[in-house]
Amino acid sequence: MTRPSSLWWQEAIIYQVYPRSYLDTNGDGVGDLNGITDRLDYIAQLGVDIVWISPFFKSPMKDFGYDIADYCDVDPMFGTLDDFDRLIAKAHSVGVKIMIDQVMSHCSERHPWFVESRSSRDNPKADWFVWADPKPDGNPPNNWLSVFGGSAWQWDARRKQYYMHNFLTSQPDLNFHNPEVQQAMLDSLRFWLRRGVDGVRLDAVTFHFHDKALRDNPVATVRDTSTVTDANPYGMQAHVYDKCRPENVPFLRRVREVLDEFNAVSIGEVGADDALAFMAEYTAGGDKLHMAYSFNLLTEDSSARHIRTQVEDFKRRVKDGWASWSVGNHDVPRVATRWGKGKDPRAFGKVALAMQLSLKGTPTLYQGDELAFTEADVPYELIQDPYGITFWPEFKGRDGCRTPIAWTDGPNGGFTTGTPWLPVAPEHIAAAASVQETDVDSPLNFARRMIAWRRTMPQLTRGDIEFLDAPEPVLAFRRTLAGERSVLCLFNLGGSDVTFTLPQARGAAKLPQPGLPGDVVDGVVTLPACGGWLGYEA
Repeated sequence: MTRPSSLWWQEAIIYQVYPRSYLDTNGDGVGDLNGITDRLDYIAQLGVDIVWISPFFKSPMKDFGYDIADYCDVDPMFGTLDDFDRLIAKAHSVGVKIMIDQVMSHCSERHPWFVESRSSRDNPKADWFVWADPKPDGNPPNNWLSVFGGSAWQWDARRKQYYMHNFLTSQPDLNFHNPEVQQAMLDSLRFWLRRGVDGVRLDAVTFHFHDKALRDNPVATVRDTSTVTDANPYGMQAHVYDKCRPENVPFLRRVREVLDEFNAVSIGEVGADDALAFMAEYTAGGDKLHMAYSFNLLTEDSSARHIRTQVEDFKRRVKDGWASWSVGNHDVPRVATRWGKGKDPRAFGKVALAMQLSLKGTPTLYQGDELAFTEADVPYELIQDPYGITFWPEFKGRDGCRTPIAWTDGPNGGFTTGTPWLPVAPEHIAAAASVQETDVDSPLNFARRMIAWRRTMPQLTRGDIEFLDAPEPVLAFRRTLAGERSVLCLFNLGGSDVTFTLPQARGAAKLPQPGLPGDVVDGVVTLPACGGWLGYEA
């Protein structure tokens, strides 16, 4: 059974690069495009297919590139357009595709569009952003909240109106009800696709449209803690009017038409009270997003029950769509700490990776997870993330997962010859990539073997998934594919040894997978702490 080439992305592995923290080649303490180019051989050797690069566009960097001031240029901090072209050429030469981050819902207050829009109520771009008059008492027009704290409305003295911002006040929301705004975004997308980009990750994809009537959000009947900390009042509202609006569906069809012109792929970040519903809506029918991911596996809950529930719910509710399962990214604490509390980070990093690579869907890995890096402890005086500064100390922000990659055990982990923008964690330097290269049992070498082995197992890349009942903390499922023997996948996500009795009347033989500890005797599988077992069923 051969998968059509047009669906190659369903068998692919995505690797996220946060460019500020990957490798600095000019000594200014901030990673750059040339640093990514210099490490493309490392990435290719890892065995991934797509590199998703977080924003590198011109920006005042108040939200570290997610506040864009020019959608069609590179910020000098990261390099030049020529540097980007060289990156694309090198990536393609080593067999890796490049996916860029498109932040369409909002831009920087310094973008020329917003500078013009706020200058008056009757300029050509006056309606390019979401403006509203105050209530008679001067208050904002409704109760909408910002993800980053406080009201979603900021007073502007020039227009004597409020403008909407779902994130920082310096990130005004674009008005997608204006057809010119939609076209401008599609034009910027084409700019990068013409330069050879192979795909896009759509940031905040549920936030493009708002309710024109500006109706108040109702109180949440179930508080959402999957996308925000419980210290944040954002989760107290049901976000039915400020995002996830029905007008987003036809716009995503327009995005897909542009992508199809270039045979490019897309993945959407779905942050919503009911993320699975919108993952289903946005990926169904093959005419919108190719795939989507949510924060449903980026939570604190690492139980086997939680993981099983998310995957089974997706399978039940999303009939013809496709998921990308991510357990770590630049917005949440590193998985080796978030899910691996009290466990050996090397062992837990391996089992978490093996589990992620065995689920049905396209895995998205975050830089440093292949090295089993833990969350870094950044002291308050060095915190850069405005989100963390606002909610400190109950929520320390996102800096702990964004610290620079340690490539060597030398000064600053070989990341920079200058002063790094965030400190390189000493524990990361001790586990640097160069140190792990020479250790056959390191998380890095395990990741390479596991990724290579996955390619030989069509059941894991194309097969269906069926979960088996198992006691916590064991996650058990089988992957089946017509014409192939079914594969049983068992993962112990806990810190103590456990056993699992194989299903009755089903023999099993352990597969020569790349080194997870676990064995079977007389139908009983023994799984050491953070162990795993994959075997053929009879």
